[in-house]
This record gives sequence, C-alpha cells and structure tokens, in this order.
Amino acid sequence: MASTGTREYGAVIFDVGGVVITSPLIAIAAYERERGFPKDWLNVLITGYGHKGAWQKFERGELDLFSFYEGFGRELSNVEKGRELYSQFCSKRGWAFPQLPLPSEMQVDGRELFGRMMRGSQFDKIIVNAIKEIRSTKRLRVIAVTNNFAASVQDIPQSEMEFLGWTSGAASTSQQLRDLFDDYIDSSEVGLRKPDPAIYKLACERNGLQPMQVVMLDDLGMNLKPAKDLGMTTIQVQIGRSEEAVQQLSETLGLDLFERKATVPSSRL
Repeated sequence: MASTGTREYGAVIFDVGGVVITSPLIAIAAYERERGFPKDWLNVLITGYGHKGAWQKFERGELDLFSFYEGFGRELSNVEKGRELYSQFCSKRGWAFPQLPLPSEMQVDGRELFGRMMRGSQFDKIIVNAIKEIRSTKRLRVIAVTNNFAASVQDIPQSEMEFLGWTSGAASTSQQLRDLFDDYIDSSEVGLRKPDPAIYKLACERNGLQPMQVVMLDDLGMNLKPAKDLGMTTIQVQIGRSEEAVQQLSETLGLDLFERKATVPSSRL
C-alpha cells in the first residue's frame, strides 16, 4: 500500500493503447489527412455505432479477425451514416459541416486501416519505466485494463501477424506487454469493455481491492468518468504528454517514478 493524504492506495490501473503503447488514434488521424476526410470523421463513425459496432464486438471477442475486417470497412465506408453522426458532432461544437470528398473516394479498407493502427505501436518509455518503478516497491499491484482483442486473433497466419506488426514486443497482443503487469484484463477475454463500469469492478474483485484504493490512467476521458464515479483516482494521459501524467502519478502515490540517472563522482584536484 502507498498512503498519501487520506487515501491508501493498493494498485494502479493502466490502459494500454494510448498510455503504455502508441495511441491508434495517431494512425487514424494520419489516414484521415491522407484521404482528405474531415478531422475525427473515422473516430466519430467508430464510436457512433455504439456497442453494436464491429470495433466494439471485436474488442469483446465476438468477431474473429477477418470478420472484423469486413465489418469495420463496411461501417466506415457508410457515408450516409457518417453524415448523420458527423453532423451531430459538428453541431455540438458549433462547427460548420465541411465539404466531403465524393462517396466513391470515402471507401475504407478495414484491413488496411487496422494494419496501420497496429504497426504504429511503440512502447512509451516513460510509462514503462514508471510501471517498473511501482512494481519494484512491492507495495502496489500494477494492473492493465484494456479494450483489446487477444481472444479474437487466435490461430491467425504468420503472414497476417507480420502485416499487423504483431511479431514485435510492443504489439498489443504480445507476451512482453502482458509481463509488465501483475494482472492483465483484456476486454475480449472477459466479454466486457470500457467504459462499462463492470470491467472496473472486475479488476477490483480479481485483485482484492476497493475502488477507493485504485489510481487509473487512461487517454480517454469517457473511460475515466465511470472509474471516477466508482471512487477511483483518475489521471488522463494526453497524447505526447506522458511525462506530465507520470509526474501527477508520482505526486499522487508519493513515489519518484522517473528513471534514475547515474551520478558521476566529481574528481578531486
């Protein structure tokens, strides 16, 4: 346990994509720019399908990889659905609805896009070091709660693994990633995904914790809100600003979570 103020913490929960490894949102944004799509067009579509969407089903382990490719591409190529959802998105922000490319130029290959999202994965060294520092204290458990798809990608061909970049240690399905944690909760393996409060409760139950004893880091505010409502301390990790998040986590836990630099003894004259 680590005590600060009136709280005694027993664990830190980390999201994976966007926190421990590169956010897939970066690849999506680059794809949108290259294709001439409006900013956030694809994200609006992905989230707009709700729990019935191909992405959401894939992360709950309800679709295999190749079925996901087909459904993902079909949904993201639905320009009329995109118009409806993006119009609502713009209205909430007071934006004018932009001119779109021709519908024939807005077709999305689900496999191509997903491959780009996966191949961009790299470990965030600042976050990984913080995880190692926390575990080295042997006072707190370190838990991953991730919307992921390990259960959906069993027995896929080696060529497809290479296409997705899943032969590297930073792959979201790798054992090297899992080994960073005391407990690893993958949405596809438990049939629950964030922001469903049930997945946060499961993390607590599996580790003998109460929500008040947990600090949670995620890159998405929508995933942090239910955690905060349950009583967890939450920290949002902004893209490219993991150092700020680790500083906040250090202060919350009362620990120095930054890499220790070796000091060179000064020479005497």
